[in-house]
Amino acid sequence: MSTRTALVTGGASGLGAATAERLRAEGLRVVTIDLAPGADHAVDVTDDAALAALVAELGGVDVLVNSAGVVGPNKPLLETTAEEWNRTLAVNVLGTVATIRAVAPGMVERGWGRIVNIASMAGKDGNPNLSAYSASKAAVIALTKSVGKELATSGVLVNAIAPAVIATPMNATTAPEVLEHITSLIPMKRVGKPEEVAELIAWLTSDAVSFSTGAVYDISGGRATY
Repeated sequence: MSTRTALVTGGASGLGAATAERLRAEGLRVVTIDLAPGADHAVDVTDDAALAALVAELGGVDVLVNSAGVVGPNKPLLETTAEEWNRTLAVNVLGTVATIRAVAPGMVERGWGRIVNIASMAGKDGNPNLSAYSASKAAVIALTKSVGKELATSGVLVNAIAPAVIATPMNATTAPEVLEHITSLIPMKRVGKPEEVAELIAWLTSDAVSFSTGAVYDISGGRATY
């Protein structure tokens, strides 16, 4: 069997970088994209043409991990602007849609594929002062369920993970009081580590998973309530 190719968005740091490292350890050919320095390719996840060109250059993608994301505005909903909402939804939702559209046809054609979308506990619970982020991650969850059903008989599995707070550079920009609040909700009383999340993603992108699609896997230190 030829080596599988994995595309990891937001791969320059945080969960994306940890996932890329973990998948390489599994023997996959891993390609990372990010607008921040350190990724294999500087590609905007909302740029359909650039994504199509990259997928063509790679000769197809077998595994897609959607890790690119922004926190968006850290303030009450009533103080947010349409521009802040548009940017948050563009990256977190439309970027996820764009990458799936770019890689899924080839996966379907080959009869095998694994897509993992990184959502968040915020998409289930709604974090105060993170309304745009919470709404965008709820959209990723619903998107995952829809696409999972659409591709259910194709050999392509689409699942999401919903982490609680993880120690990543993205969270370094979250307001300290917000971070303190969402960490306090975790029964384990600690934040998660990127490697812990990467382990779950590695499983979801493997042959070990065969009867799960459109599902949401919590990795929350016990925070999950449903």
